[in-house]
Amino acid sequence: MSGIATSSNIYSEKVKHTKAKVIDTRKTVPGLRMLDKMAVKLGGCENHRIGLYDMFLIKDNHIEVAGSITKAVEACIKYQKKHHTKFMIEVETKNLNEVEEAIKTKADIIMLDNFELDQMKKAVHLINGRCKVEASGGVNLETIKEIAETGVDYISVGALTHSVKALDISLEITI
Repeated sequence: MSGIATSSNIYSEKVKHTKAKVIDTRKTVPGLRMLDKMAVKLGGCENHRIGLYDMFLIKDNHIEVAGSITKAVEACIKYQKKHHTKFMIEVETKNLNEVEEAIKTKADIIMLDNFELDQMKKAVHLINGRCKVEASGGVNLETIKEIAETGVDYISVGALTHSVKALDISLEITI
């Protein structure tokens, strides 16, 4: 947790001059998800989702099975109505054509997966505040500032929880 909180603080400091919020992923230590997520928040970042049960995250494989982004979102809406739920719907996109389709579905969040910076800026402009925008993929301490400056709302960083090292904390007795 010490390493997660410290890393989260470093990431959040890099984007504090923008509206972007750094968020974690579900990539946590088995059995310790809640502690890992608490450490992320204590470090100054936000939690994305806790598990597979608290929002719809439509990824590329779901889109392929459904046949399109539109059909995948429609399936989520149908489920919502049938089960009287109101989970947020997020759609992963990999190009501007997919962004345009996702906008038309009125998804709550559009994820820009592995977009180059110039394409990310175009996508943010295209979305124009109609939903939240998440950047994902290729995020590290060297790239996060420029990503945040494109105008995205969220930047997901799996490394907050899956690649950190614990701080070297020791107690030395001196005489």
